[in-house]
Amino acid sequence: MKALVAFFSASGITKAVAHTLAEAINANIYEIIPQNPYTKADLDWTNEQSRTTLECKDKTSRPQIANHIDISSYDVIFVGFPIWWYSTPHIILTFLETHDFSGKVVVPFCTNGGGEWSNAPKDMQKTCPNAIFKEGKKFNFGASKASMKKWIESLNLG
Repeated sequence: MKALVAFFSASGITKAVAHTLAEAINANIYEIIPQNPYTKADLDWTNEQSRTTLECKDKTSRPQIANHIDISSYDVIFVGFPIWWYSTPHIILTFLETHDFSGKVVVPFCTNGGGEWSNAPKDMQKTCPNAIFKEGKKFNFGASKASMKKWIESLNLG
């Protein structure tokens, strides 16, 4: 099984979790970098006019990605992100829509300060109907390699 940990991180928390996960399973890592980086003001979820609030309200918004990767050689792709408004940041949908995930195993993981992520897996599956989705997991900052390995083993990836 050749695995990739692809992630988007706005504050660094998801990045730390993604690196720990990649180490735990000996996977390659790819950071999804926005073409137009998010500022602190963009990330202000309390501001109805902040960039992230407007993106999440507009179901068609797809922020552009600055860097690209060829995923064709990977069997399993872990996709990590912070939860924004109970789902994935739209840059994750951009990533999913710009690649062919047919027959690939996709495993979502997220970081969040306390909210639910109930919409995220459903939104991702709609975007990649030909992928094989496994049950994702929500991690807190500082999650251990041991807890990640235990979760991965429970997925029966082969």
